[in-house]
Amino acid sequence: DQPALTEAVARYAYKLMAYKDEYEVARLLVDQAADLTVANAVGSDVTVRYNLHPPMLRALGMDSKIELGPWFTPVLKNLARGKRVRGTALDPFGRAEVRRVERQLVDEYERLVTDLVRVTSADNLATAVELAELPDLVRGYEDIKLANVERYHGEMARLRAELGM
Repeated sequence: DQPALTEAVARYAYKLMAYKDEYEVARLLVDQAADLTVANAVGSDVTVRYNLHPPMLRALGMDSKIELGPWFTPVLKNLARGKRVRGTALDPFGRAEVRRVERQLVDEYERLVTDLVRVTSADNLATAVELAELPDLVRGYEDIKLANVERYHGEMARLRAELGM
């Protein structure tokens, strides 16, 4: 019974599975509760504008965000409903490197947990927990996240070796 390891696995498996993709960002932007919060804070006669940096434009070399007005709200609502295609062949965003890496990290973590269950003992529990908590390194957006994934893999290799895995 190793509650520290169980808690770490639960927390960081969730972290890896709960990444924000384009569908989730769209959902958050058009959330009615967010609209109500804005209206309560500054009044209801506010014009909402979205400052976004779409991956497609980023891939074409655009380095800055674009401002989109209220006319873009229906597009975001449709995008939010499109989460059903997430991870399928119909997902236009799923082909991006960062999305592929995010999905691979989940599979990789599942394999890691299986290995940890096999090798963890009272003597190496602290190292096993440290290894299970490594997904905390996977932060940031796009290139920053990908760089942190490299750091994560380096630390993972070091700790796996320490555990003889």
